[in-house]
Amino acid sequence: MEYEAVIGLETHVQLKTRAKMWCGCANEYGADPNTNVCPVCLGLPGSLPVPNEEALKLTALAGMLLNCEIPARAKFDRKNYFYPDAAKDYQISQFALPSNIGGKVEFEFEGGIANVQLNRAHLEEDVGKSSHFAKVSGVDFNRAGVPLLEIVTEPDITSADMAYEYLNALKDILMHGGVSDCDMEKGQVRCDVNVSVRPVGSKELGGKIEIKNMNTFSGARKALEHEIERQIEVVRNGGTIPQSTRRWDDVAEITEEMRSKEDAHDYRYFPCPDLMPLEPGTDWLADVRARVTELPLTRKQRFIRDYKLPAGDAEVFKNDAPLGNYFEVIATKSKNPKAVANWVINNLRAKLTESGESLTDLKFQPDAILELIDLVESGKISSKIAQDAFGEMYSSGKAPGAIVTEKGWVQESDTGALEAWCDEVIAANPGPADDFRNGKGAAINFLKGQVMKLSRGKANPAMVGQLLEKKLTP
Repeated sequence: MEYEAVIGLETHVQLKTRAKMWCGCANEYGADPNTNVCPVCLGLPGSLPVPNEEALKLTALAGMLLNCEIPARAKFDRKNYFYPDAAKDYQISQFALPSNIGGKVEFEFEGGIANVQLNRAHLEEDVGKSSHFAKVSGVDFNRAGVPLLEIVTEPDITSADMAYEYLNALKDILMHGGVSDCDMEKGQVRCDVNVSVRPVGSKELGGKIEIKNMNTFSGARKALEHEIERQIEVVRNGGTIPQSTRRWDDVAEITEEMRSKEDAHDYRYFPCPDLMPLEPGTDWLADVRARVTELPLTRKQRFIRDYKLPAGDAEVFKNDAPLGNYFEVIATKSKNPKAVANWVINNLRAKLTESGESLTDLKFQPDAILELIDLVESGKISSKIAQDAFGEMYSSGKAPGAIVTEKGWVQESDTGALEAWCDEVIAANPGPADDFRNGKGAAINFLKGQVMKLSRGKANPAMVGQLLEKKLTP
């Protein structure tokens, strides 16, 4: 019997705010333990939460980017549990009335477009971070109270690879939309994995296993690959999968049981008495909607369609939004967007990486790249000279036309000068010349390269090729 996996993901994403969810403490990574805390963070008696409006707006923005329904009314609840990293002995979350309902994430997968439906995306607060040492354990509450968006999928995911691609697509959407920095090394994205297996064609779900606190996407993929295989082996041998929570051991690359889990909710949710329900108004939502950006996949598809870019180039601009924006500023004015993409990706991006600078540090205007492309396409300079001109343009900020004139790099197209160079090269290289005469067409490329070298890159390469063929053809 063949089996299939049924997977759902719960992804927790820290929102990009300067302050925490309920107080003015800094939402900052890397501070000394327990320095960004206050009575609200620590749940001290008498302290009251005050909602961070930017966190509420980022939650609504995420809902818009993820095609969610934003209900007219949402509320906060207390999720009660006792654990050292929850100073209040409860977590403020959303249960019955979340801020975002439904939604979907579309992404490329196995040559097509996959669609994962969302159940909800609700706002809550993060908890502290526990650390365990040889003889003691400690809790850092700097993270406690940081606004956290929990995005819950329907059980639409069918493989570890599909889960991995979904997580990357979700991260791209939230980063490009300005909702979160999604820095996994700082713990800004974590996910819980729910997985079961069932016979192919069956509608009944198997026993669900939850794998908690996956802090890398590759780790989530490995954990799923192992757990799916483990569950199938158990079922094929006549066993059953009891619902439970497991942990992923990244060293041993196995999952281990932490505790069994009942179906019933044991968190005793009830409405938070300290917080009013949320009822977003029309103007408030319009303000948020003005911040909605183009989705990464939509941008890639548009660049392929409108600018006739190959998928690889469009993928670069999908993954690097500022670089894509810079490209589009130039491409909208160009008759050759592909040439623009080549210069932006292969030259400009390489220089930025090499220098450690950003687009805001550039000394030249975007139109300078248009001018450089025009110089090449008009035959005034060769591609080799264009590379040198770009390097000078990048370092000095001078216009490419001025650089070419100043350096004397204008391409030589005078037939007399070109013929003299060709004759000199043919005389100096009788072997390759004879090879071409004897039918080895590739030999012309060597001779052409020698002419370009002799002319210091100034010779018109197209004309050089024509003259060499003419001189070497009986």
